Amino acid sequence: MSAKTGGVGGNVECLTRKVVEKESLESYRYYLSRRTVLQMLKDRGYDIPDSELSGSLTEFCSVFGDKPDVERLRLCFPLLSNPSKKMLVIYLGTEEIKTQVIRGVLGQIVNKESLHGLILILQSKMNHFARKEVQKFPAQVEIFQITDLLVNITKHILVPKHEILTVEDKQKLLKKYKVEEKQLPQMLRTDALARYYGLEKGQVLKLTYMDGIAKSLETYRCVL
Repeated sequence: MSAKTGGVGGNVECLTRKVVEKESLESYRYYLSRRTVLQMLKDRGYDIPDSELSGSLTEFCSVFGDKPDVERLRLCFPLLSNPSKKMLVIYLGTEEIKTQVIRGVLGQIVNKESLHGLILILQSKMNHFARKEVQKFPAQVEIFQITDLLVNITKHILVPKHEILTVEDKQKLLKKYKVEEKQLPQMLRTDALARYYGLEKGQVLKLTYMDGIAKSLETYRCVL
């Protein structure tokens, strides 16, 4: 397989081959995942500065070092459409994540009411009780493994062009084809694209598959 940004075979084509010799594999993993998160938030409509998106590995290491402190990797950006609503991104450590860890992390968050959402990036397993604790948080919480973020899936050559329909466009679509929402092809919220965009139940994603230069096929998926 190949990607628009270069080959990604063999699970990121063996990370160690791409690491700049003077940088560590650990910092490289953080750099890649952070870059994907920034791109993901940008695609969701958050106000991400271009300087954050264009930073190089060398620049990342000059700021965070070869063994980054996860506390310093936190990100917080506002929605362009509503700057009072923010998304907070927190990296957790490599130890198994237990209830007290989640309580400690969530207890440190101030102004919870201004958060539009919270993303936790894991490097180890989170036990059942810790997941229950996450559910008590007042804002929506999304959980990603760091390995899921080493490559931006939306840039893969095999992923079709995708567009999230507005509420109005969704209603036009249903009216045009004279169908109900439940009759549309479905996509689980656990699907990689649905997770990337943070899609909610009932949202519709338009997918455009290209076949050659001129031909294209459009289809739709409604999130369950």
